[in-house]
Amino acid sequence: MPVEVPKTTWPGSVKTITLGATPEEGGTRSRTVTVGGETTLPFLHFETPMPNPPAIAVEIKDHRPDDWSPLLAEAWGDVMDDPAQWAKAAEEAGADIIVLALSPKNRDGNETTKEEAVSAVKAVLEASGLPLIVWGPGQADLDNELLVAVAEATKGERLVLGICEDKNYRTIVATAMANDHLVQARTPMDVNLAKQLNILISDMGMPLDRILMDPTTAAVGYGIEYGYSAMERLRLAALQGDAMTQLPMIVTPGFEAWKAKESKVGEGVPEAWGDWKERAVNWETLTAVTLIESGADIVVLRHPESIKRVKVAIEELMNV
Repeated sequence: MPVEVPKTTWPGSVKTITLGATPEEGGTRSRTVTVGGETTLPFLHFETPMPNPPAIAVEIKDHRPDDWSPLLAEAWGDVMDDPAQWAKAAEEAGADIIVLALSPKNRDGNETTKEEAVSAVKAVLEASGLPLIVWGPGQADLDNELLVAVAEATKGERLVLGICEDKNYRTIVATAMANDHLVQARTPMDVNLAKQLNILISDMGMPLDRILMDPTTAAVGYGIEYGYSAMERLRLAALQGDAMTQLPMIVTPGFEAWKAKESKVGEGVPEAWGDWKERAVNWETLTAVTLIESGADIVVLRHPESIKRVKVAIEELMNV
């Protein structure tokens, strides 16, 4: 006799958020990316189909970084010297979204100016038609200065501005609201802290469908279990009807995996660790796929081969 698979019906759902704006919508993007909309846990297609697959974002910099692995430099080559060319290469590698991370210092070692930041963002927008996420350098005052200028210069493009944290969200949220952009809200791996920041941003008048939640994560072998658990609990809270957790989640497995020793170091390690490149790419890929399984709607990657592998994994999970 046939076995009836039990199904769970949840009272809540994840909000649907669209990144980017086409010319008809007031922007210049050739296409937009929509994430979220889930009404059950990840990839339980027998309960309800996932309306939107997880998206792959690729991180690039405004100039060649000096703290990235030589393997990444080898993979991207000379395009790392030009953010526009790097964006094109990332799109060709399979990116759905571009992440431009602004540096605190320019090529000459001086503090990055507003003009330089705007120039880099506009160059990337012209080079690629994908939606764009722009991160500040990670210094509150400089973030505010650069992101305000970027937001004003790209009004209507529906960029995602980040990274909003409890110490600097006000200015970023205000400029995002004024110029029709979205924000990325980051907190440590804690359900209550994530919810609290979403409340603070919402209280400023920012619609919830313009907030991406970044609960922070860790790489395989470096605490990913804790991050996975926090993301899973956030998703369960959303499905149970908690409005302040019903936001799509973005995480950065590329950043986390490439700072792990297993990815960074190619010499002086046990022979059992195997080939350096394969190990490093696997570290990023496995971290990303694990987080997708925990509910990540956008994963930010760095290596072209990881992009290919994660894309294949997403296609297989969406077609189970």
